Formats: sequence, structure tokens, C-alpha cells
Amino acid sequence: MIAARQLWTSEWWACASQSWTIRVSDLVLEEASRGDARAAALRLEALRGLETLPITPEAQALAMRLIDLQALPPTEPEDALHVALATVAGAHYIVTWNFAHLVGPDAKLKLLDALRACGFYPPLLTTPEELLEGRI
Repeated sequence: MIAARQLWTSEWWACASQSWTIRVSDLVLEEASRGDARAAALRLEALRGLETLPITPEAQALAMRLIDLQALPPTEPEDALHVALATVAGAHYIVTWNFAHLVGPDAKLKLLDALRACGFYPPLLTTPEELLEGRI
């Protein structure tokens, strides 16, 4: 499964800029820099030049609200901030393999309901595999 996800992710990156405007946050850059130095360098190179979403007070407040509403557990403030940053920026998609907190069916439903309750039009929480359907 890990190998398949790595392949789908590579295929998605290869065609993503042709179909979507890709933006990342400073959180993504920080996460990409963790772990094996060689792998981190490759990840950071793939992200180089992408627009970076700023961490705003509105996004921070929304992230805290998502935790208060139990859409995400209090142990996952970075996940809450990822979702909040994309939502506040008006992103159409959040692309991730985080099934536990973001794209699993129950997690996705909780997040979408909470974002709507907070007055936002939520981005679609999806995986690279889902976005590739019909494109390759």
C-alpha cells in the first residue's frame, strides 16, 4: 500500500500543476524537512517555488474552533491548522493521505460539518489517487 501511494503521489505531482494551483503552508514545509536528510531535500525541492499560505489569526482561530467542536482531536493542532489555512484561503481541495484525521470517511464528515457550522465553504478533502481518477 505504501508503494502504491508513493506511485500515485508521484503521478499526481507530475500532472498537478497542469490542472490546479498548488499552494502549501509553512507547516507543510516544516513537515517536509523532517526525517531522512536526503528524502527531506527531495521533498523540499519538489515544493520549491510554490505559493505559501500565511498563518493568519483567522486561520488560527478556526483551527482552535475545529478542535473545540471535536472535528479534530486536541492532540492534532497541526492538522487543524492545515485545514483552517486551506479553508480560509478558499482552497478547493486539501490533498493528503491522512486517513486518521482528514480523509477517512468519519473524519471527513466531522470536518466538513464543523467547517460549515463555522460559516465556511469547505474544501474537498481528498487523496492524490482520487484526483488522478480519469486523468491517467
